[in-house]
Amino acid sequence: MASSIFFFYSLLISSHLVVTLGGNFYQDFDITWGDGRGKILNNGQLLTLSLDKAFGSGFVSKNEYLFGKIDMQLKLVPGNSAGTVTAYYLSSQGPTHDEIDFEFLGNVSGDPYILHTNVFSQGKGNKEQQFYLCFSVDDTPIREFKNSESLGVPFPKSQPMKIHSSLWNTDDWATRGGLVKTDGTFAPFTASYRNFTADACVPSSGSSCNSSSLSSNNAWFSQKLDSASQDKIRWVQKNYMIYNYCTDTKRFPQGLPPECATTNLS
Repeated sequence: MASSIFFFYSLLISSHLVVTLGGNFYQDFDITWGDGRGKILNNGQLLTLSLDKAFGSGFVSKNEYLFGKIDMQLKLVPGNSAGTVTAYYLSSQGPTHDEIDFEFLGNVSGDPYILHTNVFSQGKGNKEQQFYLCFSVDDTPIREFKNSESLGVPFPKSQPMKIHSSLWNTDDWATRGGLVKTDGTFAPFTASYRNFTADACVPSSGSSCNSSSLSSNNAWFSQKLDSASQDKIRWVQKNYMIYNYCTDTKRFPQGLPPECATTNLS
């Protein structure tokens, strides 16, 4: 049984059986909207999403993943990205869906991006944490969402999820609560993706996705944060976290959510 979800700048989720995929965006993803603003280039090695003055764009994975280790290199919109959001997330379907979110909130030139994270379990979210991205982010853990089913908190472990990403204009809220608007003179805005890999359970492949299917090579199935990683996550949360739902007593006057007792910061 999965025990935690780890948030890295490259997405990492605890998991089960492995099917290894990656290396070609034509094979692994479909561009689902944007009227040509999303492109697969370099023989499938690069994917770009663009936002002009009118519309954005987005893509979705062909496969669904129940658990796994998933990596993607993202190059966010450079320069003045105020009012834009680059979202990268996993999600199932329906009103009781599971979802794991990364949303990169743009900013004016010289100011850092804000990374907004959230977890939905059985259709319920409200588990937001936000961070300034002004540190060396590669392979740096920023958040751990532990399995707290023993406390009555649903955990996203049973609904296969597809990978989604989109780039769009949300200047009514994205930057300083909507005070800073998108400057269309900088359009088109472009985000780039490369080096996708997924070592993951793919139910549609006929995999049973249970612990008996595990291979001895799937070290990430039982991966935990070692002491060095725990130090890193505490350092990031102490110095760069700007919002934590688990400390927002005004939002939860009747008491913080039960899983907050197991978070990295008290």
